[in-house]
Order: sequence, then structure tokens, then C-alpha cells
Amino acid sequence: IGEDLKNELANELSISTPGFSVPKVKEQTFYKVGLADAVDLFRTRRVFIKDGFAYVPFKEIDVIVLNNYRTKLSKALALTARSLPSIQSDERLQPLLNHLSHSYVGPDYSVQKNTGKISLEQIDALSVKSFPLCMRQLHRALRDSHHLRHGGRMQYGLFLKGIGLTLEQALEFWKKEFIRGKVDADKFDKGYAYSIRHNYGKEGKRTDYTPYSCMKIIMSNPPGQGDYHGCPFRHSDPELLKQKLQSYKIPPSGITQVLELVKGMHFQLACQKYFELTHDVDDPGFSLNHPNQYFTESQKLLSGDRELKKELNNSGNFQQKNNGQESINSGSIPTSSNATADTELEGLEAYFTED
Repeated sequence: IGEDLKNELANELSISTPGFSVPKVKEQTFYKVGLADAVDLFRTRRVFIKDGFAYVPFKEIDVIVLNNYRTKLSKALALTARSLPSIQSDERLQPLLNHLSHSYVGPDYSVQKNTGKISLEQIDALSVKSFPLCMRQLHRALRDSHHLRHGGRMQYGLFLKGIGLTLEQALEFWKKEFIRGKVDADKFDKGYAYSIRHNYGKEGKRTDYTPYSCMKIIMSNPPGQGDYHGCPFRHSDPELLKQKLQSYKIPPSGITQVLELVKGMHFQLACQKYFELTHDVDDPGFSLNHPNQYFTESQKLLSGDRELKKELNNSGNFQQKNNGQESINSGSIPTSSNATADTELEGLEAYFTED
């Protein structure tokens, strides 16, 4: 709502909205929402009602968005369920459907603009400031024991590759650390250097391997005794996780929030909460799906780059929204040889492209 209307209703908004004084009302953004969309807020007497509309403060708008999302998701699932039999009859789609729930479709971080720009001397400091907990744990274990087993070397090695370490840097990094332990230089060259070159696509099938996503780390190859790979939020005992977070100076209230998310099996959200607590932000502005995403977003935040981009994005939101809608509306609907399936798919397509 505009400033004029907000000032006109300031007293009513203050009385009807818990915790809001008149000066605070004037500082906040309010939205005029149809009463049917704000039933939960109305039922608990948290909003001002007038002429069939609820005046919702910004801090409560997530309730409206969540209810709207649930409604749309429920409808979309029903449409998907009706069209699924016809889609499953296509053998080409079966493998995709079977692995869809475990698939990662974000950036693979195989090519980094900062390749070679990170020095080996920076890694210790970066591990504290910008590594997710899984990689910070692996780095600490490597520094303490001067060795990691295969699972740890793969997970951590590909992560380091993703943040910009070149093959030459990786070989130097691992060799320096291993020869501090029980592995001499000759044994490293014969037993470990090959696998590092292999990860960079220089040996074997010449496959250029990509860093592991959160889903891959959570769902595959759980760590055993003496292993340090995996996801600490998924694979660590809650008490040990609590002690680790305490050692990293995470406040007690933050630790409680993290452990609650872990208890609910929301492991990626727990890691995102860890990001918020270690970077002192309330809203990180992204959904965490990849350890290298964590590193990238941390570096953006610490350098101030993300705030600048956020301002630029906000200034262009209106134009982007209009362009995006035009693009959606001009999109074509896929065809199908089955008339019934075609109708159902059209319904699903139309649903996802509606305003």
C-alpha cells in the first residue's frame, strides 16, 4: 500500500498488528491482501481487516506466500499424477524419472573463473571463513593427521578443484601434506598422484570430474571409522556435532536451531543456518545445494560483491519480470501422440505458466 493510505490507517494498523507502534508502522511495508488468502493471520488476530482485505506487514508475508505455494503445489501434484502413467510408458524417460529425486541440476562448478587465483597459503584462512562444515572438517583432519582416505580425498580434492586450484597446485598441496605424515615423496608419486591427475581428466578415461553436490554427499558413501568425508549434519552424532559447533564459537541459540533442523532431517537447511551464523546474516539470499556454492556465496558476501549485485538486481526487477512473463506467455506446449495424455500435459503446462 502507498504511504498516504498507510498514514491514514496508522492507528488501526498499530492496534491490530502485535508489536507495532505507530512510528514502527510508518517504517514498515504493508500489503493489502484478500481476506481469503490471510485466514491464518486473521484467525490469530495478527492483521488489520477492512472491507474484505487484510493489511499484512512485511514480516508476516511469508505466511501468505507459503499458503499460496502449498495450494499451487497441491494442484500441480494432482495434475502430474494424472499425466504420469502416460509419461512412464516412454522407456526413454524411465531412468530420468527413477533418479529425479536424487538429481542435482544446478551449476557443476567444473569451470571456475578464479582458476589459479587462489594460492595454497590462503587455504587455511579460507577454510575458516568460507568453507562449508564438511570441507572445513576434511581440511582440519588433513592438517592434523596428514592423510585422508579415498572418500575424503575425492570429496575434498574435487571441492578444491572447484574453488580454483590448478592440477599443479593440487599435486603440490597434497604432496606437501602427505609427506609430513607416513608417506614419502616416492610413495606419493606412485600411489596418490595418479588419482589427483585422474580427477582433473589427465589420466584414464580423461573424464573431467566435477565437485560433489550436497545431495551426492548426503545420499552416497557414508563415512566409516576413521573417515572424515560425508555431511556432518547427516552423518555425525548430534552430541559430537554440538561440540564441534561450540568449538567454532557458534552461539547456543544458533546451535539449538541447527540441531532442530538436523533432527527434522533438513540437512541442507542446517548447513545454510550454519552459513547465516558464521557470516552474521539473517537471510543469505540463496538456497544451498552445493559446497562450492557455499564457498562462492561466502566470498561474494565477504567482498561486498553480493550486496552490489543485489541492488542492481532490485533496480531491474520490474523490467525482468515483464520480459520473463512475455517469454513464458510465448512458450509453446509440447505435443503428444496420446490425446488424453496431451490434454493432461497441456493442463500441467498451462498451470505452471499462469500468473
